[in-house]
Amino acid sequence: MKKKIDRKSKGRFYHEGEVWWCNIGLNIGNEQHGDYINFKRPVIVIKGLSLMTFFAIPLTTSQQEHKYRFDVGLIGGKQAKAIISQMKVVDTKRLSQLICVLAEDLFQEIKKAIKDLF
Repeated sequence: MKKKIDRKSKGRFYHEGEVWWCNIGLNIGNEQHGDYINFKRPVIVIKGLSLMTFFAIPLTTSQQEHKYRFDVGLIGGKQAKAIISQMKVVDTKRLSQLICVLAEDLFQEIKKAIKDLF
């Protein structure tokens, strides 16, 4: 799957605050990985680093409370939480489909939670 994604000629154009289906892949141990077909998981685009990479936060439908999980409301018809402790750099070639754009006030709250993490 990684080779197939890497062969894409170019990545997707993105904006901060968008939620995308992303081919995160299969990770190790407690790292959040993709589910479903092609190891996809919704992610929030937090900060662009270049035309080809950005910081992403994976989302989960698990409603388990944790100090590093931030409630983002309904995403694609399901209650979702951002797992801010799992923020990672992602190549835009991994993006497959735009889901939605977060409200600006919610996006700013998430960014504040990230800053509070450090």
